[in-house]
Amino acid sequence: MRSKLQQAGLVFTGLCAGVLISLNFSANADKNAALAPLPVEELRNLADVFNAIKQGYVEPVEDKKLITHAISGMLSNLDPHSAYLDAEAFKELQVGTQGEFGGLGIEVGSEDGYVKVISPIEDTPAFRAGIKAGDLIIKLDDTSVKGMSLNDAVKKMRGKPKTSIVLTIARKGEAKPITVTLVREVIKVQSVKSKLVEPGYGYVRVVQFQEQTAASLVQHLEKLVKQGELKGLVLDLRNDPGGLLNGAVGVSAAFLPPKALVVSTDGRTDDAKRKYLAVPEDYLRGVRDDYIRNVPASIKTVPMVVLVNGGSASASEIVAGALQDHKRAVVMGTQSFGKGSVQTIIPLNSNSAIKLTTARYFTPNGRSIQAKGIVPDIVVEESPNGASRERLREADLERHLSNGKEPEAPRGEVIPAVPRKDVPPKGKEREKDKPKDEAEESKPPFEIAGKDDYQLAQAVNLLKGLQILQNSGK
Repeated sequence: MRSKLQQAGLVFTGLCAGVLISLNFSANADKNAALAPLPVEELRNLADVFNAIKQGYVEPVEDKKLITHAISGMLSNLDPHSAYLDAEAFKELQVGTQGEFGGLGIEVGSEDGYVKVISPIEDTPAFRAGIKAGDLIIKLDDTSVKGMSLNDAVKKMRGKPKTSIVLTIARKGEAKPITVTLVREVIKVQSVKSKLVEPGYGYVRVVQFQEQTAASLVQHLEKLVKQGELKGLVLDLRNDPGGLLNGAVGVSAAFLPPKALVVSTDGRTDDAKRKYLAVPEDYLRGVRDDYIRNVPASIKTVPMVVLVNGGSASASEIVAGALQDHKRAVVMGTQSFGKGSVQTIIPLNSNSAIKLTTARYFTPNGRSIQAKGIVPDIVVEESPNGASRERLREADLERHLSNGKEPEAPRGEVIPAVPRKDVPPKGKEREKDKPKDEAEESKPPFEIAGKDDYQLAQAVNLLKGLQILQNSGK
């Protein structure tokens, strides 16, 4: 039996080697370097494990399932954003970039074998139920997510509209897990919203970067300008989890001079070393009209404030960094999430794909965003008393990619994987012994751009001050 196992292992090792060569294994390594020798000993170990499972596991296991899990494990152990996408997940990714998909409305990552909430998407079941950034999802219905791949967890959370799912959540500061029942919906994300905060002062919010985000932004800017001359403009990127790179380049191009550098990427391959400019080739997909030509001329010079917080990630950090480095806008708020890595979707056979981290993003001045984020020019907390909600950041994620240049943002306190009933939150008395503040309990949830939005109010105050300085200098 052992000799048969070893013989089969050698066959599987040769198969692995052949597959690696056929997939052009060197394509994801340095293209200028010689092809590295295949790790035959390690491949033999993989083959031995494969065949041990095939021969001796208590129940039969399909070859496809074993190989798929091996691929998924390789990717998920690299960093929090690399992943294997089966045919269904690949299709959902493509649909999601169009701004419509079925599910709960949560941007998630992985942490210590559990699913961690990066940001709930506005106007979705998760957002309305009070799901918060940093929440640790420990169970989906009656199934523990411990050891479940992030892809499998996302698939389980998605489903047909009007069907329900129970999430069990560990939250920092709570002695017991929180149970929330959510009803799935068709998630339609309106990526751009706008209004006049008051006469002469416009407000534009980008909720998520999708295929049509930049074109939609231009339409909103045109609408604002038609309502009267703008004295100042707030671009709100708070709680924006990111999205498509071309959307970020297009939004930046709406406010920057033509051909201005928006962002650069640097990785091991030649393809990963790129500069993205405010030019149609870098923000348009396919052949179509250049919507940036329709941006009103005054938008290029109107005083601007960009609002960011710990929920601003990826594409939103690219925009904030570009406008900050070009001194086109004052960045205000709190330090952003720090997701400054590039994920390349590499299609495989059978309609599946892998999402592989291939590069880091750098602002026009060469600052790495990864695990550092964008530091505001003016720090303004969420409330007048100087308090902001604690948020999960890239630097808090296990196996996160290093910054590559600068010190990272301080690592926050990690939510315990299994909440303990006998241990009160650090530095606090037990919740059950703490008197309840009825006024606090009845207080409505914070609404971005609402009447109690302190950061937005400070942004408008700053714009008024800039307007006064601008007028006095004439």
